[in-house]
Amino acid sequence: MKRISVIGAGYVGLVSGAGLAHVGHDVTCVDVDPARVAAIASGRPPFFEEGLPELLAGVLAAGRFRATTDLASAVRESDFTMLAVGTPFDGSRIDLSSVIAAAEEVGHALRTKTGRHVVIVKSTVVPGTTDQTVRTVLERASGRVVGPDLGLAMNPEFLSEGSAVEDFLRPDRIVVGAGDESTSREVAALYAAFGGVPVLAVNNTTAEMIKYASNAVLATLISFANELGNLCQTLGGVDMADVSRGVSLAGYFRPEGSTEPVPITAFLRAGCGFGGSCLPKDVRALVRHGRDAGEPMRLLSAVMEVNDDQPERVIALLQRHFRPLSGVEVAVLGLSFKPGTDDIRESPAVPVLRRLADEGAKVRAYDPLASGAMAARLPGLGLRFADSLDAAIDGAQAVVVLTAWDEFRRLPALACATDRPPVLVDGRRLIDRSSYGTYEGIGC
Repeated sequence: MKRISVIGAGYVGLVSGAGLAHVGHDVTCVDVDPARVAAIASGRPPFFEEGLPELLAGVLAAGRFRATTDLASAVRESDFTMLAVGTPFDGSRIDLSSVIAAAEEVGHALRTKTGRHVVIVKSTVVPGTTDQTVRTVLERASGRVVGPDLGLAMNPEFLSEGSAVEDFLRPDRIVVGAGDESTSREVAALYAAFGGVPVLAVNNTTAEMIKYASNAVLATLISFANELGNLCQTLGGVDMADVSRGVSLAGYFRPEGSTEPVPITAFLRAGCGFGGSCLPKDVRALVRHGRDAGEPMRLLSAVMEVNDDQPERVIALLQRHFRPLSGVEVAVLGLSFKPGTDDIRESPAVPVLRRLADEGAKVRAYDPLASGAMAARLPGLGLRFADSLDAAIDGAQAVVVLTAWDEFRRLPALACATDRPPVLVDGRRLIDRSSYGTYEGIGC
């Protein structure tokens, strides 16, 4: 058992901290928000994540997990500190202010702590940040030098919202960046409970790049599928869903002896675009970082251009049937950027709702989890929010699906029971087009 302090109680910090406590470590999670800390200490996660309430309850009951606002005490009473604070993209570059502030506070705490301590950067930061910015701040604040009594590592997370608990407890890989073998071994040992999982030991800058590359390849696959889907739609007579299936059956997308494609082929489906707190931010940050280094990131710039245009494709499909859109009753189903979460950051629903409001459509929106967040995000647009799927589509002339919640698979049966089934614009290709009358889908 190791003693670990985790700075930041967001998705990454709380899931990682609770997960490490679950496998036997003693973890203290630190956050600046007293209300958030109180909620966590009482077993109530401050955000929705499948399986997190149960995980948190278990480690609190076992006495291996606690939450506090006292960073200095948490650091002094631990041997490892993970920095898991946010790094938002401000439109120009990632904002490192929270990382710098946390590193400085950790460094000050280490001035009054004896013995070796290892600081692990868990936040997503552009290549070079750990060895340059974090190291400089940490050494200056602590009075120590990275070496025998101060370890510095970069251990990126690969958690997806909606499946973050499962991703942490059953990882597909563990990447450990460090400047020396001793620190690398110490950090890798934190994950000893995950036997059989590949562990890749690299330097800090490489670990940082692996995180960005992992997200960039997923974003690229999505925009690749969307660009081809847009062409399929323009040409007519070809459905990108069939094209995706045909591509996914290739041998290099299937394990030997299996007829099922590998999971990554799910990113080859056309839709209304990607969102969330990671992919858009990380691709934009990598593009800017490359530009600053003198490398124009032409492919990734195009990835974002395609993605930014996709919500407008949804509006274009609606306008095939309603022109103008003014006064048209439109039900928008799905507001979170993906199913399984209430997160609306960079959700395609935001630009779609704004465009519908601008066009004068009468919008009623519904999401199993994210309606409240969207109402707070877009006040003053005259949007109405339904409390159920049935209520959302009642009286609708058109239905737009923007998130692939399983609940929405009931649409064909619900619509068939109405006198005038609405036009369906499927931004996620969730519904079998053959099961619905007037159907418009991205890529077909």
